[in-house]
Amino acid sequence: MSDARTAILARLRAAQRTALLPRMDETPLGLEPATADPAACLERFTRELAALGVEGHVEASAEAARARVAALIAGKRVLCWDPEHLPYELGGLVGDAARGGDDRDRQAAAEIGLTGVDAAIAETGSLVVISGKGKARSVSLLPPAYVAVVRRQDLCFSMGECFRRLEPRMAPAACTTVITGPSRTADIELQLTLGVHGPGKVAVVIGP
Repeated sequence: MSDARTAILARLRAAQRTALLPRMDETPLGLEPATADPAACLERFTRELAALGVEGHVEASAEAARARVAALIAGKRVLCWDPEHLPYELGGLVGDAARGGDDRDRQAAAEIGLTGVDAAIAETGSLVVISGKGKARSVSLLPPAYVAVVRRQDLCFSMGECFRRLEPRMAPAACTTVITGPSRTADIELQLTLGVHGPGKVAVVIGP
């Protein structure tokens, strides 16, 4: 081992022994479980969706939500969750749509993904999706367009409230995905590009 490397490692070991680590509060900064009433949650959520460039649709009934989803996916090859995991009996709309358990070529051919959500965060306009059997992660990430269906009961105001509500289901899950608007990247020459690492177009249907 070279003298220079030995000296560097010695300094690192000395720094570890003398480091002053900050004390972590019981509730991490930014994750306080802030709440709001349902009407305020809905208003804030739709406002944040618009700011993110997401197409938002608020429907007053399950029938209206189904009609809106039918219009959004009409004529497109669909990749979706298994029907029992879709809200508002949307399984009747998807027919022979591809599922997350199908072969990769069939999934890759999909033009639009369709899922429910496990939570929707009003404060940031985010969608929270917990992967599991019949709820493949690829559905919300692989197709170039994505439709998420949100029930009013899925709305929570803050990230902290979301974590508190979903923690028992998130802990054993293989993956939890938080989706905030269309996929964005500026890795190449700092030019903002949509749809590189996920859907470039996102629509949210909010039912009763």
